[in-house]
Amino acid sequence: MAKEHTHYIGGQHVKGKSGRFGDVFNPTTGEVSGQCPLASKSEMEAAITVAEQAFPGWSQTSVVRRSRIMMKYLELCNAHQDELAKLLSAEHGKVFEDAKGSVQRGIEVIEFAIGISHAMKGEFSDNVATGIDMYSMRKPLGVCAGITPFNFPVMVPMWMYVMAIACGNTFILKPSEKDPSVPLRLAELFEQAGLPKGVLNVVNGDKQAVDAILGDARVQAVSFVGSTGIAKYIYAASAANGKRCQAMGGAKNHMIVMPDADLNKTVDALIGSAYGSAGERCMAISVAVAVGDVGDKLVEMLKPRVEEIKVGPSMDPASEMGPLVTRAHWEKVKGYIDLGVKEGAELVVDGREVNIQGYENGFFMAGSLFDQVTADMKSYQDEIFGPVLQVMRADDFEQAIRLPSLHRYGNGASIFTADGDAAREFADKVQAGMVGINVPIPVPLSFHTFGGWKDSAFGGINQHGLEGVRFWTKIKTVTSRWPSLITPGADFLIPTLK
Repeated sequence: MAKEHTHYIGGQHVKGKSGRFGDVFNPTTGEVSGQCPLASKSEMEAAITVAEQAFPGWSQTSVVRRSRIMMKYLELCNAHQDELAKLLSAEHGKVFEDAKGSVQRGIEVIEFAIGISHAMKGEFSDNVATGIDMYSMRKPLGVCAGITPFNFPVMVPMWMYVMAIACGNTFILKPSEKDPSVPLRLAELFEQAGLPKGVLNVVNGDKQAVDAILGDARVQAVSFVGSTGIAKYIYAASAANGKRCQAMGGAKNHMIVMPDADLNKTVDALIGSAYGSAGERCMAISVAVAVGDVGDKLVEMLKPRVEEIKVGPSMDPASEMGPLVTRAHWEKVKGYIDLGVKEGAELVVDGREVNIQGYENGFFMAGSLFDQVTADMKSYQDEIFGPVLQVMRADDFEQAIRLPSLHRYGNGASIFTADGDAAREFADKVQAGMVGINVPIPVPLSFHTFGGWKDSAFGGINQHGLEGVRFWTKIKTVTSRWPSLITPGADFLIPTLK
């Protein structure tokens, strides 16, 4: 029997009332493992009311107390890391060790948030004029919301709700309806850590739930990670309704391979970064740009490595790559491989059909490798979001750096080289928000900030780190003078400091 999932509102599991459900699959078997409720507008509004009612008490909770709850939450999430990873693998399909790693990257945000008492400090200037002091305070916004994707159901929600709640806000999390189990479990653990009921609420849903968030004046800020089309929609709707918004979109991450690069290490990096998590990462390397005469050798070395990737069940320790998340996504990725062939790219390794004995109905796809890809191909211009690596050729460094810089996406870019001058120039000039130098997936740690450029991100403030604190708070500046120092008489001029 398929499990009927719930919402989590006000500290309780709440059954869906809309009568609408989405299928949750086990991607390894292809079977429906659950039914996820899709909230109506009224259900979302009821959850927002709960969060609104919880805000006064939570926002007045001391920052030290909030920090101590974060410490307990860290302890619980570490203790339940394997459980969370298994839930993730069962509904997303990524192999267990990869799932466990993504849980760890979410936990690192809690580690940063424990120091929220330091991060929330304002500024103070004494005696800026005779008897006048000036200081600033960071204040929480109110009810905030996060809309998160299927590929990282632990890490990405934690970027949002952990930081927002640490700053004193209450939160509505609308996770992907494709893998709802992990977000629901995370909410339970947070309350076990001492979080008051109603501070974190998980409401499952689709566009109807999203539109309810965007249209409700009580929601002060919205954070989103997903495709560029939806990111633009959420950003525009948030702005039209007076909300803060950070909306992270799609990606097409390039790796520049210079002639002096260590090809053994480069190929290792490309295999892991292009095919890990079946390519369902916004920071996956999906394009390798071979500079000069290194291209033929690079493709020659990549081909057997791609063919040798062990594709199999998520919980099999021997598996290096699991299935895609749904049959519909499998069809989308296959369509882009078909398109690449039609456009004239050379399909060096064809991963469209793979048979895993005993799991014939699973959503499995092996790795695909293209060569001779050109910038005018739609399969290059679009984000594929699957286990597909495209190799392009560039005559020199200048031509190579133009490819990621001119692409409409600007999430991440990497260079593999032994030349410090080339690495320095690349880091300075490439038009992307996150840069790797001999690092294939340059995902910043929680005390730095995550965010892309161009069509990869909308909004002026990025995820987590001190940027996250700035996004989830507003500044109040106070100018103070005591009565004994006030000069008698009215002053009709704008106040000046003397």
